[in-house]
Amino acid sequence: MRRDRLDLYRQLEEQRGSKLLVYVTSTRQGLETQIANDILPKVAEHLDKIGDTEKISLYLYTNGGNTLTAWSLVNLIRSFCEKFEVIIPSNCFSSGTLICLGANTLVMTKQATLGPIDPSINGPLNPMIPGINDPNAKVPVSVEFVNAYIEMAKRDFGITDQRNMTDILLHLSEKIHPLTLGQVYKSKSQIQMLARKLMKWQDLGEEKENAIIKFLCSESGSHDYSIRRKEAYESLGLNIEKPNQNLYNIIKNIYDDISNELELENPYNPAIILNGTTKYCYSFRRGLIESIYNNTDVFLSEGELVKQPIAPPGMPPQINLSDNRTFEGWKHEN
Repeated sequence: MRRDRLDLYRQLEEQRGSKLLVYVTSTRQGLETQIANDILPKVAEHLDKIGDTEKISLYLYTNGGNTLTAWSLVNLIRSFCEKFEVIIPSNCFSSGTLICLGANTLVMTKQATLGPIDPSINGPLNPMIPGINDPNAKVPVSVEFVNAYIEMAKRDFGITDQRNMTDILLHLSEKIHPLTLGQVYKSKSQIQMLARKLMKWQDLGEEKENAIIKFLCSESGSHDYSIRRKEAYESLGLNIEKPNQNLYNIIKNIYDDISNELELENPYNPAIILNGTTKYCYSFRRGLIESIYNNTDVFLSEGELVKQPIAPPGMPPQINLSDNRTFEGWKHEN
């Protein structure tokens, strides 16, 4: 809990000579959350309390989310400080990695991982997930998977004829809406532009920037590819700092405490929760924005799980589980 972390936060600030801001999104199976635009007003409140300062450390754990929010978050934090670093205890994928590109320094633990920044498109025109009777269940469209499909046709099957390529694109557009394909192309250009703008703070030079963007946007091969500390430093050339043992212990103790609070290692299963009962009122903690200076903002999902037996005509009795959600959003805690 937060009161147990306050001393660790003070120790971390003293070690880094900075002001600390903590941002964590849930990776709990079934209750995942993502970086989204609604964090910006909350972060701004913490930064207002911190005030203008020489250096800010962002303690970041996330599987990613909205890329434009990542861009806005870096620029918001940088408007309050001269130096900006990101401390990575474990996962920092997708738009989390994009945030890291805008830092002067990255402090990576043994467990810390970055990942590719190629975005996936999620929208109402995305293809439906086969076999699931839910109009909101859509297949994310990966920018790089679309590019890989076209490149496979060219390189592996030797298709270069313009007419044949047109047929391939028409077939693709039957599976993925043309407007979604257009958004895929736009997103690829946008993510490369944002990455380049953010990396100016690391002073890497154009050649190295080009190599990093190329790797993070295509050459890694899969959005699930994990980039460990050694590769981030030696292969990509990012400004990486390895924590000493004392700093590592502080970073890990903070992560362990937050992981316990958000139950990151405990998959969400309503059937197990309702085992032996018919109702369960819940309040799930699914994200944190935290600092010494402005207490805690927590992303909550609240409601009631209900188990109801149903007996369809001519069929055996069945159990229906319903989730009656009454609140979902950020709350400030003192």
